[in-house]
Amino acid sequence: MGFRFNSMVLSFVLVTLLYPYDQAAAATYNVVNFGAKADGKTDSGKAFLSAWAEACAASSPATVYAPPGRYLLGNAITFSDCKNHAVTFRIDATVVAPADYGVIGNAAHWIEFKDVTGVSVLGGVLDGQGTGLWACKNSGKNCPSGATTLGVTGSNNILISGLTSLNSQMFHIVINSCGNVKLQGVRVSASGDSPNTDGIHVQLSSDVTIVDTKIMTGDDCISIGPGAANLRMENIACGPGHGISIGSLGKDLKEEGVQNVTVSTATFTGTQNGVRIKSWARASNGFARDILFQHIVMVNVQNPIFIDQNYCPNNNHCPVQVSGVKVSDVTYQDIHGTSATEVAVNFDCSSKNPCSRIKLQDVKLSYKNKVAEASCANADGTTVGSIQPASCF
Repeated sequence: MGFRFNSMVLSFVLVTLLYPYDQAAAATYNVVNFGAKADGKTDSGKAFLSAWAEACAASSPATVYAPPGRYLLGNAITFSDCKNHAVTFRIDATVVAPADYGVIGNAAHWIEFKDVTGVSVLGGVLDGQGTGLWACKNSGKNCPSGATTLGVTGSNNILISGLTSLNSQMFHIVINSCGNVKLQGVRVSASGDSPNTDGIHVQLSSDVTIVDTKIMTGDDCISIGPGAANLRMENIACGPGHGISIGSLGKDLKEEGVQNVTVSTATFTGTQNGVRIKSWARASNGFARDILFQHIVMVNVQNPIFIDQNYCPNNNHCPVQVSGVKVSDVTYQDIHGTSATEVAVNFDCSSKNPCSRIKLQDVKLSYKNKVAEASCANADGTTVGSIQPASCF
């Protein structure tokens, strides 16, 4: 009896050892098997969609897999209609956009995950090939607005891990109308003069976490739009770029506010701004409140701490009104480093809705080895600990 039992156990172990890959392959859909070509020239969009459809039809966790190589997605592509709430998109490859920016330049997104739940995107490089469009824009010609490289829209329980976004035409990653999204180990890279290439933009979304992320781009490293709540950003490296910005807010009269945002452990290097809140000078019911910026290092940053309620990029068609956005309960804690301008702390707030309950705690910013300056307009707050430059409240 003991021999028979041991033989059965041995047989089971042998089967498990000999056939694990067959079992795993049953839930893995390799895009190559659906016709994708790793030559960077053949449009593999249909193959990616076919693999996605199979994974979404599976009744158990499934993986769409792109093995090493370069795959062209020659048109704007949307991954949606997925009944499976446990799909992993594993990319060991570089996925490239069309070299002709006009092909996708008028699309909202190059790649979009829409109305999905439980999707994980692991690894990979997304190359938006946006340099041609940047040149067009910088020349002042009439150009397409450009496509966001990766959009996640109307989705929940999303993980994006180890992804690299290169040279997006416009924004790199946009999280819109989502819940419970985590981005970790993400890398964003574009030149410092690339226009409108925000690294990660979050709006109308809640419970979003961004950790261990490095962003080099020509616009905001991270931008937070109306309707964003419960955001946490930690261990962020930003530069070149325009910093981490809440806003712009107040573009519309009726607008959802931003609340409960934390930026912790971040380094800004050579950026236009550090931590910024920006709103247009026009009527709005928007707000920004319960904001914490802590444990931050500034290295030669033009505007390390900035609330700008007269935001108007390039001073073009400025509304020249008063911002209706209410900014309150903002804390700056343990912020050190160097400013590239004399005014390191600038609170330029609304005369109609002055900034209130602003708190500075243990701030030390210098300019050319001297103490920097602070400037306040319509701002009220308190200080705790050592504050340099001296508070202007």
